[in-house]
Amino acid sequence: MSSFLQRLSSLWKKPQPAPVLATPQEAPPVKTPVPRQVANPPDPLRPLNDELVYQALRNCYDPELPVNIVDLGLIYDVRILDDRVDVKMTLTTQGCGMGGHIAGEAEEQLRSLPGVREATVALVWDPPWTPNMISAAGRKRLGLPEG
Repeated sequence: MSSFLQRLSSLWKKPQPAPVLATPQEAPPVKTPVPRQVANPPDPLRPLNDELVYQALRNCYDPELPVNIVDLGLIYDVRILDDRVDVKMTLTTQGCGMGGHIAGEAEEQLRSLPGVREATVALVWDPPWTPNMISAAGRKRLGLPEG
C-alpha cells in the first residue's frame, strides 16, 4: 500500500517550472543627469539688446559640462542689427564633435527672442579658448578655484 501512496503522491506534486536561464546582456552605461541652471525667460516687451542675447545663450550648454556657454567663456562677440543677431563663439577644443549641435542650439535660442528674424552663430578658433575664460559663476559651478 505504501507504493500505491507514493505513486499517488507523485501525481499530486505540483510541476516544477523549468529553470529560467538568464542570458548575459550588456547594460547600457548609466549617465547621471547633470542639473542645469535655466536662465530667466526674456521679457517680450523689452527691446532687443546684448543683455537679452546673453540671457538666451545662457540656456545653451556643452553636453559634457553643467555650465552654460556664456559662463564657459565660449561667446566672443555679439552683434545686433535691427532684427538680426550674429554671434561669434568658440568651443573648448577644435575636435569637439558637438560643435554643430551647440551652435545650432544657440541659433534656436536666439531665434526664439522677440523681434529676432535671423540669427547666425559662427565658430571661430582665434583666440583659442582656455579655462581662464570661465566666469566666476562657471568656476563656482565646476568647483574650480577663483581665477
